[in-house]
Amino acid sequence: MNLNKIFTFLVPKDKVFYELFEKASANLLEVSKVFVEMLEPQNHDAREQYMKKLRNLEHVGDEITHEIFTQLSTNFITPFDREDIHYLATALDDIVDFIYGSSTRMHLYKVGEATPAMKKLAEILVKQSTEIDTAIKLMKGMENVVRIREALVRINSLENNADDVFDEAVAALFVVQKDAMEIIKQKEILANMETATDKCEDVANVIESIIIKVS
Repeated sequence: MNLNKIFTFLVPKDKVFYELFEKASANLLEVSKVFVEMLEPQNHDAREQYMKKLRNLEHVGDEITHEIFTQLSTNFITPFDREDIHYLATALDDIVDFIYGSSTRMHLYKVGEATPAMKKLAEILVKQSTEIDTAIKLMKGMENVVRIREALVRINSLENNADDVFDEAVAALFVVQKDAMEIIKQKEILANMETATDKCEDVANVIESIIIKVS
């Protein structure tokens, strides 16, 4: 065992960060699931109840992120690099923000029925959020790095899938849709959702960086 690993073994770990990250990932997963539910109604008014849920969950996410930053500024001992804690908290918050931003745009633009591409991207976000939640829960103790890495690979693969869905949807949009305003609205919503999948990949990259440093 090298000196770094001996030091890592001897230094006590502050578990509060793991607990907060688990809360953040669980909240993200709930946000992604509610967003999928929001896309089912074909009526603008029927989506209002889901908007309220998403608004509340977005506030919960902000509070968790704030608490992580507060703990980071007051705790001397952290389970991994302070910079990585900041990056991970920010990346998780970004996903929630982009999903919430997508829902807000759909609501404000009074979009009728969600397109098949929107539903596919929303489903991809649920799958990515599920993998993120799994990976973060496994980070405590870093006892199963293989399973964490498997989750990260799936997140990256899903992001590639999202890129294909987005590209095909935008290409089809310019062929099928004749209303210029509708093209602008749908393209912006799709782009926002695709960015959310990119942010999931950012989370995977941060976790991979953490694994490399502690192993």
